[in-house]
Amino acid sequence: MDDRFNTIAGWVLFAGIVALGSSIVASEVFHSERPEKMGYPIEGVQLEGEGGAAEAEKPIAFYLASADPAKGQQVFNKCTACHNAEKGGANQLGPNLWGILGEPVGKGKGFAFSPALAEKGGNWSWDTLGAWLHSPKAFAPGTKMTFAGISNPQDRANVIAFLNTKSDAPQPLPAAPAETTDASAEKPGTGPNNGPQTAEKEPQGKGPPTGEAAPAEAKKP
Repeated sequence: MDDRFNTIAGWVLFAGIVALGSSIVASEVFHSERPEKMGYPIEGVQLEGEGGAAEAEKPIAFYLASADPAKGQQVFNKCTACHNAEKGGANQLGPNLWGILGEPVGKGKGFAFSPALAEKGGNWSWDTLGAWLHSPKAFAPGTKMTFAGISNPQDRANVIAFLNTKSDAPQPLPAAPAETTDASAEKPGTGPNNGPQTAEKEPQGKGPPTGEAAPAEAKKP
């Protein structure tokens, strides 16, 4: 009886050793290396750390030059829970926005503006509206405005263009600002007058006046 039990136990132990050895061999044979990048790439989606830095945002006038008031109205529809922009419209959670361009910031309309906005000073312009719509909290820290802002600059410009139409005297949209050029970025071998540079000295009294030419002033928007 004991011999029979020992034989069975031995075979069970042997089977366990064989199974363990097989799993070790299989893991070595079918072992796969961890890929450098996990998952599958999706076209159009850039992973963090890949590619160059995001393009710097241009002045709001650049986007206003091609702004679409109709598209701005579509975006503004999300704001109608707190604002209206109709002439003679009542204040709601936010002030009425009829004729907002040119008005003092944080004053008038019979609305109780927060001190942070009321003390800001200045008038609502293309630039101030652009900054406000980008981030109210950054424009006037402490404002009661809970709206986070509009991250897309073209959407902001479209909303401003729409609000501009809500006025007795809409203003012409600004033209796109001219690209400034670096006066020092000249082709090799050329001088300030775009002529070839030479090593020869001009006779005294016949050469051009000394001193650097003043850089051209960038066109104002």
